[in-house]
Amino acid sequence: MKNNKNYGTCFIFSAPSGTGKSSLLQNFISKNILNNIFLSISYTTRLKRKKEIDKIHYNFVSKKIFKNMINKKKFVEYSKVFNNYYGTNFNTLYENIIIGRDIFLDIDYKGACQIKKKIKFAKSIFILPPSKIEIIKRLKLRNQDSTINIINRMKNFSKEIKNYKKYDYLIINDDFNKTLKNIKIIIKSERLKTIHNKYKYSRLLNNLLNK
Repeated sequence: MKNNKNYGTCFIFSAPSGTGKSSLLQNFISKNILNNIFLSISYTTRLKRKKEIDKIHYNFVSKKIFKNMINKKKFVEYSKVFNNYYGTNFNTLYENIIIGRDIFLDIDYKGACQIKKKIKFAKSIFILPPSKIEIIKRLKLRNQDSTINIINRMKNFSKEIKNYKKYDYLIINDDFNKTLKNIKIIIKSERLKTIHNKYKYSRLLNNLLNK
């Protein structure tokens, strides 16, 4: 999919577990920091955690349903993480981009690669934690993972971090409000690019160019 009209932009957000990525994106949307943004809700087969709400945090489905959706090519990307599947619905993503909405995708590196192959104008943002100690602290404080799960996540930490060079933008989430402002700056700068605005202002440009 090429950006040959005034489509919205697909913004991919990736980060190690405990970095605060999901909270940042949900907060950005709920506070309406910028308009015309849609947060894509992924499908997952993992169990719902305390305080999570179906169809708000994730679309929680069984592995049988998920695999059936794979067979029917319902996903623009999907991956298996810690024995659970995660995926982005094809129709939801494209329907919003086509009408000019910017899309936030909360996905890992494998999913990001799949999206980049299909949506050439997608932009990727990697969020880093201020330190390993802070990651462990946050994982324990959120009280959503067992000690074994935290150990497994930390084992995977370096593998996730090493892909940061392949992203368009890099943000350190050492201050929640500052990180929200940095995300806003990225979105606004992308919206000002010529590739988007030449269609938006085509009538004005034609008028100015006519002798």
